[in-house]
Amino acid sequence: MSRVATRDGVAFTRLFEVHAPVALGLLSRILAGSGGEAEEVLQEVFLQVWMQADRYDAGRCSPRGWILMMARSRALDRLRRRNAARRREEIVGEETGGEALPPIGTERLERRERQRQVDSALGLLSPDQRRCIELAFFEGLTHTQIAARLEAPLGTVKSRILMGMSKLRQALSA
Repeated sequence: MSRVATRDGVAFTRLFEVHAPVALGLLSRILAGSGGEAEEVLQEVFLQVWMQADRYDAGRCSPRGWILMMARSRALDRLRRRNAARRREEIVGEETGGEALPPIGTERLERRERQRQVDSALGLLSPDQRRCIELAFFEGLTHTQIAARLEAPLGTVKSRILMGMSKLRQALSA
């Protein structure tokens, strides 16, 4: 972190490579799987890290803890803004007779249906494929990290993810 504070690009790149996957996994969970939004927040977090690295206090937490704290805070801010915008839309919809805006319940139903479809598609995977995909996408682990955690060969992990993603793509496109 001290090297990042001195604007060392190599140190920042390494910090990003090590901590971004975990931060992205956290952001994706908090922001309910909105991948694009999670990636936007991730960029904001690492911009803040770059700009404020001199404020990092090693006595208070680890670099990962500091990054995840900022990520969580920014994600919760994003959720609050999103909910405030929805409330404003509901109010405007009520004032205009609700003609222009879809009801908020429709959005929830669509989200639940998408979640049901994804859960159903995940159910088609073997337990090994599902575990590898969950570790990669929900915990942000690299293939090498997954292989180490599962004590499986790297090629096996890559194959499980590739075959699992293929099954998911087929199930979700149908």
